[in-house]
Parts: sequence; C-alpha cells; structure tokens
Amino acid sequence: MKATKTSMQRTTLAPGYDISRIIKGGWQLAGDHGSVDRQRAIQDMGDYFDAGITTFDCADIYTGVEEMIGEFRRDYQNKHGSDSLTQLKVHTKFVPDLSLLRTIDRALVERTIDRSLQRLNTDRLDLVQFHWWDYSVARYAEVAAWLKELQTAGKIDKISGTNFDTDHTRELIDAGITLTTMQVQYSLLDQRPAKSLVDLADASSFQLLCYGTVAGGFLSDKWLGATEPDHTIANRSLIKYKLIIDDFGGWDLFQALLGTLHRIAQKHQVSLSTIASRWVLDQPGVAGAIIGVRRADHLAEHMKVFDVLLDADDRTAIEKVLRQSTPIDGDVYTVERDITGRHGGIMKYELNNVVA
Repeated sequence: MKATKTSMQRTTLAPGYDISRIIKGGWQLAGDHGSVDRQRAIQDMGDYFDAGITTFDCADIYTGVEEMIGEFRRDYQNKHGSDSLTQLKVHTKFVPDLSLLRTIDRALVERTIDRSLQRLNTDRLDLVQFHWWDYSVARYAEVAAWLKELQTAGKIDKISGTNFDTDHTRELIDAGITLTTMQVQYSLLDQRPAKSLVDLADASSFQLLCYGTVAGGFLSDKWLGATEPDHTIANRSLIKYKLIIDDFGGWDLFQALLGTLHRIAQKHQVSLSTIASRWVLDQPGVAGAIIGVRRADHLAEHMKVFDVLLDADDRTAIEKVLRQSTPIDGDVYTVERDITGRHGGIMKYELNNVVA
C-alpha cells in the first residue's frame, strides 16, 4: 500500500506564523555526535529548505550551530536574493547555565539574546524556547518576563518553552507569558506529554514541538534484531535514548516494537523511522517533529512522512506493544531533572559561556 506523493505539510502556530511540520534539528551538529563537516552541513541546510523543510531548530548552547545557520542565511540570500528565505523559521533556545540561575539579571538575558541575533545574522529571533534547569530556584517567571520585554522591544517574535512540565508551564502562563509552543521529548518510547501537558496546551492555545521522535536513531531499521549495546555507545544522544529504552521495558520489548513498526513500514513501503515519526505527528497537540541529523542522507525518507496514513490495523498493532511497556515516571522531563540520577547525570549544565 503506497500513498500518493504529497508535499511537506505546514501548520500555523500563531497568526502570520507558520512552519513546516518536519523541523530540521541542530543538536547533532554540536559536536557530541561525531565529526561534522561544516561546509557540508551548511549546504545540507539549503537542501532541506529547498525540499520544503523550512524550519530549523537550534540553541545558544549547541556549540557552533547558530553560527552555521547564520552563515547558511548569508550564503543562500547571496545566491538567491534577499527575499529567498521568507519561509525560513529558525527556532533557537535560551538556556542559562545552572550555576547562574540564582544571579542571572536582565542584562545577562539581553546579552545572550543579542549574541544569538548576531550569530544567526538576523534582526529579530523568530522563536526563543526558554529552558530552566532547576525549579527550586524559582526565578523562571521573572526571567521569562525579561524575555517578554525583549519581545516588546522587537528582538524576539515568539516566546516558547523547552522541557517545562505541566505545573510549571501553567505558572508561566499565569504570570502573563504567552507561549507559542513547548518543546518536549515525545515518542513511542516516551509518552509523558500525553499525561497532562497536552490538555494544558489545548486549553491555553499553545502547541507541542517534539524531539526524540526516533530516539536518536534507535527507532530505525538499523537496530532491528541488533544485540543490546553496552556502555560503549557511540554518542551522548544514543546514551540518552538507551536509558529511555530501559525505562520503556527493556531491550526485548523494544525489539518487539521495532518488529511491529517494521511490518507496518513494509506495508507502506517506507522506513521504520518514518512510521515512528508519523505516529508522533498524529498525536493531539503536536505541531511538528524535530528530526536531528548530521547529514542530508535521509532527506528523501523524511519527505515521505506525509505520504503515510496509519490505518486502524496499524494503530492497533502498535498499541498492543505499548500496553506492555512501563510508563516513564513523572511529568515531562521529571526524571532528567535529578542531577544525580541516571538521566540527569549525563547532561551538561554549563554550556552557555555568557559572562555574568
């Protein structure tokens, strides 16, 4: 069963602000995931944009990535004209270092935003996703208000969040912060956003942008039938998602899920990863899926996501496996916030390098 070819779907996040529903992720270009060919990476950005994937995700803490996107912007406009990137949306993040949460002031926030403006070669940031490492330092609403002031000043178009759980997202909204989106981890292996954040999103008119949809590549044909990896996993992304697989129910159940996805993928004549991404995009409240890649090798496959319509048999088969899994504890990003725990212990908390 092969669907008729379709173009990249787009969706509206706010009046006058629309994005491609597949978003090109940038974390994999930050250096912790293997070697990066800078010029090839910039060329790949043009390939993605030309294919209709016109929304890019990055962060101030993704080393070198904002600069690469800024260079892409300059090169592309030089070749194709100043109006050639009108559909481009670049979503960056504001992630203050853990050690600065107690002392951060408005001036530091503005310096960080100004740095992103310079790196990205733009006069206004399209969308800034705010992350806060430690809720016990209860200044997140105060700092978000400074972002709102910079929005009023014209340096930011849209304000959003990253990895805030339901209660703390509600606090930001109650403090008068209009959130356009919340970026969260959401996949067949991790359905924590569905517990309560999706309902808040619906009630408060923000949407979800989802990373981890293919679990750093684990949800792919490459891992079907593979031996469970040990502690020598190749990069930090795979380490992170292997922990999620362990919490999901272990390697055997993960293999059962891959087997089911593989059979569905064969029916639709696409890859297993395409089915995993399609499932996330079909969930309530989800505006887009962030696909993290170092190279454009899988671009053609990414474009097939909207050629697939999962039918009732597909969804039933997937749900049969998911019913055997163990829900991950807590709300969005709860287990990752334990700095001494399995998940939090692999995070890097001091990557911003902005002078206080």
